[in-house]
Amino acid sequence: MSKAGKAVQAVRGMNDILPEGTAAWQYLEDLVRDLLRSYGYQEIRMPVVEKTELFRRSIGEVTDIVEKEMYTFEDRNGDSLSLRPEGTAGCVRACIEHGLLHNQVQRLWYTGPMFRHERPQKGRYRQFHQIGVEAFGLPGPDIDAELILITARLWRRLGLRDVRLELNSLGTSEARVVYREKLVDYLSQREGQLDEDSRRRLQTNPLRILDSKNPAMRELIEAAPKLADHLDPDSRQHFDELCARLREAGIAYHVNPRLVRGLDYYSHTVFEWVTDRLGAQGTVCAGGRFDGLVAYLGGQATSAVGFALGIERLLSLLEELGVEAPVWGPHVYMVLAGAAAQRRR
Repeated sequence: MSKAGKAVQAVRGMNDILPEGTAAWQYLEDLVRDLLRSYGYQEIRMPVVEKTELFRRSIGEVTDIVEKEMYTFEDRNGDSLSLRPEGTAGCVRACIEHGLLHNQVQRLWYTGPMFRHERPQKGRYRQFHQIGVEAFGLPGPDIDAELILITARLWRRLGLRDVRLELNSLGTSEARVVYREKLVDYLSQREGQLDEDSRRRLQTNPLRILDSKNPAMRELIEAAPKLADHLDPDSRQHFDELCARLREAGIAYHVNPRLVRGLDYYSHTVFEWVTDRLGAQGTVCAGGRFDGLVAYLGGQATSAVGFALGIERLLSLLEELGVEAPVWGPHVYMVLAGAAAQRRR
């Protein structure tokens, strides 16, 4: 039977942004662009399609993103390609490929769509948009503080309320190896109390269990060994100095020992700006350090830190709080009166 005349609809979880809604998007994007420019950040634009290997190596083989959520396909040459599920890996790849990190400090930002095959719900879509900010070549806690202060200034400019900052330190990879053994030992003795997802992660990515949202496991997780008790001295000093700078700047924060982030490349500082106004999808902005990623992807060892904020979630929060973006439009209309005037235009 012919399907001629049947309307074709958008892919589930990939939404149109209609003219009545684009003014808010443009306002937010312009505000962020001006703010980042004032701090010396330059825009970089990367492809939305990358080699699948890039994300497997950077994000991690046993993360939910790589295992279940990426849009991956073979092109006509038989190469495995993926729509980008996040921006950091592509940014690092571009910096290495074009020699941007050789004895240089780089402050970069980007914006655009990301893709993850998740169950669509409010605040979580299969095509979603992020603004990402990355700084390379700065090892100290000052740059960690700078990124957090940029986001705090953005919230003030937007008139945003009801967001709180959560912090943690993941330490070095060597410190996490020691901690991982203690955590696995603790959880293995209580395997019967773990849900199905946590049992699956027990031997592959046990730190992610600490971030479980299952309320039935809250007491078990609270009693688990704390990563903070196993940090090496340098990591502890880095985190303490970051916290001191935030206090001096008047930025309130909460140290959350269960904050581990979902990507394998993080180390040292991790942070999230969260809200209770968006239900389960309460993370508005998140980031942290990824000092080992550049070398892992083939470049020279380079300090790196960054964050990404979700545009859809941020706009939803502004709407929830009743914060209206300015509406741009014409203030003067010219009217042509009569045929003679129309001929002279």
